[in-house]
Amino acid sequence: MVKRTGKTNNGFTLLELAIVLVIIGILIVAVIKGQSMIENSKIKAVAEQSKGLMAAVYAYQEKYGQLPGDDTLATTHLAQSGCSVVNGNGDGLINEYFAALEHLACGGFITGSYNGTSDQMWHKFDGNVLIYVNGGGVNLLSNYKNMLRFDNLPGSVAEAVDRILDDGVWNTGSARGSSAYTNNTVTFGVGI
Repeated sequence: MVKRTGKTNNGFTLLELAIVLVIIGILIVAVIKGQSMIENSKIKAVAEQSKGLMAAVYAYQEKYGQLPGDDTLATTHLAQSGCSVVNGNGDGLINEYFAALEHLACGGFITGSYNGTSDQMWHKFDGNVLIYVNGGGVNLLSNYKNMLRFDNLPGSVAEAVDRILDDGVWNTGSARGSSAYTNNTVTFGVGI
């Protein structure tokens, strides 16, 4: 016969505590891995955005013989689009970065709606994306007249995108940063 003392055991056993800790550990690893996957997805999206914009600029130039934004005949070239565009000055430099996006969108080379005067494109890290003359505030690429410019990219992201597109070094190649990738944010440019 078992004698009961009236006390009940209200605690957890070591085995139960160990199982709970293992489950918590698995959840933490899953969350960290998930955050890493999201970050990698955003990095790839920026690289793909760069490739897509470069292809759009080259396709526009191939079709119309001029650069988007700089196109002196944009009103004629894009008349069927229903857009009210302005002509560029034809100097071979994309100083007209708002118009560049509008020309590309109205020509069907990119998606989106841009008014040609103030609408900007954004990248996945919440900075501007410009199709712009090199040296327009930031001179990154001495061998290129024009560039795709990604403002306010985290340094580690700019480095990862540079590795995808080019050589991964901030001050060489056709993709460059405004400063070393160890900095918090950089302006990142890709020559076109």
